[in-house]
Amino acid sequence: MENFKEENSEEKTPDCSKMMAVIEAVLFAMGDSVEMSKLVHVLETSEKEIRRVIAMMNERYRVDERGIYIAELENSFQLCTKPELYEYLIKVAKAPRKYVMSDTLLETLSIIAYKQPVTRLEIEKIRGVSSDHAVNRLMEFNLVQELGRLNAPGRPLLFGTTEEFLRTFGVKSLGDLPTINPDQLEDFKKQAEEEAGLPAEGIVT
Repeated sequence: MENFKEENSEEKTPDCSKMMAVIEAVLFAMGDSVEMSKLVHVLETSEKEIRRVIAMMNERYRVDERGIYIAELENSFQLCTKPELYEYLIKVAKAPRKYVMSDTLLETLSIIAYKQPVTRLEIEKIRGVSSDHAVNRLMEFNLVQELGRLNAPGRPLLFGTTEEFLRTFGVKSLGDLPTINPDQLEDFKKQAEEEAGLPAEGIVT
């Protein structure tokens, strides 16, 4: 009983609380395992003391039924999710992604959807400005993919939409896309001009 009281009194010391906070912050920020030697350097204390504090932290996580614990991996430590909670992480990972779509991305995606298969050059002719960044971002979102190469000098890449695009916008096929207004392409050009900060005469049509 006396030992229990002593351990509790040690837990409440400011130094111990600060060590817990530092260890948790370092492991959370790094995301990967952190070597004991680095923790010793940061905390300026012994390995024995760090192990004692980590053991206390894991006990607190257990008692408070937290979703995390600190795992030791070959004299390194990593903040991990408890294995029994993996099923919930899988549900989150499988949930539909939400995209932050800027006007530039929407314009570029619309052009690709209606003109596919289409090259970067064709996209840029319509928008009037470089679209490399927009195309790359759409590929990162898995809304656009490479469809092959055009049989022409330089063999430029061809782009088109993906199944994820259909799921995201709630259509079964490209044939279900609404008919585009011919004036919409002119709107794309005007908005691209504003994006690039160029006067109308500076855009090549």
